[in-house]
Amino acid sequence: MPHHNGGLTKEMRPRVKKIIIGVLDVILGAYLVLAVTSFNKPKVDHGVCSKVEISVADSSDAGFLSAAEIKQLLQSKGLYPLGKKMDSINPRTLEEAMAPKEGGSGIPFVKTAECYKTNDGHVCITITQRTPLIRVKSIRGDDYYLDDHGGIMPNSKYTSDLPVVTGYVSSSFAKFYITPLARAIMANDFWRNQIEQINVLPDLGIEFVPRVGNHIIYIGKLPKGRYWSQVNKEVTDYVNSKLDRTLTFYKYGLNVVGWNKYSYIDVEFDNQIVCRKRDKSSEPSAEEQQQEKKEENKEIKQKDSVRKNNDSIAAHELEG
Repeated sequence: MPHHNGGLTKEMRPRVKKIIIGVLDVILGAYLVLAVTSFNKPKVDHGVCSKVEISVADSSDAGFLSAAEIKQLLQSKGLYPLGKKMDSINPRTLEEAMAPKEGGSGIPFVKTAECYKTNDGHVCITITQRTPLIRVKSIRGDDYYLDDHGGIMPNSKYTSDLPVVTGYVSSSFAKFYITPLARAIMANDFWRNQIEQINVLPDLGIEFVPRVGNHIIYIGKLPKGRYWSQVNKEVTDYVNSKLDRTLTFYKYGLNVVGWNKYSYIDVEFDNQIVCRKRDKSSEPSAEEQQQEKKEENKEIKQKDSVRKNNDSIAAHELEG
């Protein structure tokens, strides 16, 4: 009978060795993770906030918000962290106070807000802005901006050179129908600069008022649908089709007969373009209409300027 000394056989030794190495690897890995985490974990819960760094992304493009305004808005909510104990500052609370949520809370022009604390007593805030797409001034007196997702942005003291939607436009019609229409216009370099006003008629027909040319463009009623994705696609395709046909008419029609020959250009139907000649006996001259348009724009800008001055006075009183 062979002698058994209780040791490991040759077959078992490699297996045991692998197990031991594996266990040591796990222990070493866990130690390294804990060490790195402990080393990198900022010690932010001691002392007070000595500096607040506010960064507003894409401010040169949108220009609706500044770091000073974010500071003022946080101060008005009692949330500005400067001088507060670091362990009492909750970055999530600051983010929720700034970022928009369902129901209208948050700062209207903020798209996203990110906040974090550093180990040297700083609070860093990064803001991205919502992009204004078009301005709405309805016949009911509503005055606001739509962003590129159909969200309503209140018109406070901000001004922007965007097309204005006038007439019989409700907030729901603006959100679901004017938004894709405006996106189609703004995506086209020519029409983005050519169209300065979109008028919604009582029957929801759409008129465009161009910057160049003393006429009005009628494209008919926008196609309706049950679902947002369907409406978005059909309205976009419809508007692009009308704009393409109008541009063709511009090139081969108005360039020949003159840009002020017609007062009304109807491109509602695909197989025809109906133009109404200007009645010189009853219609004001091109110069008079242009002057009237300038006076209307001047009145809008004056109202915005008065609102801006009032807000500046209020802000000065608040700081004082």
